[in-house]
Amino acid sequence: MKISINGKIKNFDTDILTFESLIKELNLAGKRFAIERNGEIIPKSCFADYQLSNGDKLEIIGAVGGG
Repeated sequence: MKISINGKIKNFDTDILTFESLIKELNLAGKRFAIERNGEIIPKSCFADYQLSNGDKLEIIGAVGGG
């Protein structure tokens, strides 16, 4: 499966990939971020349910604190 993440193509050796498993794969668990899939923001409450498809385009944006 090929997915574009922040403009870079990444290959995965599986046909079934959820946002939850992607987060683990990218070492993002416990971090603050938002994911946009094909132009749609995906709520964190749905990460376990949403499955990615070959060719999906993701933007992952990390939250930065400051003042």
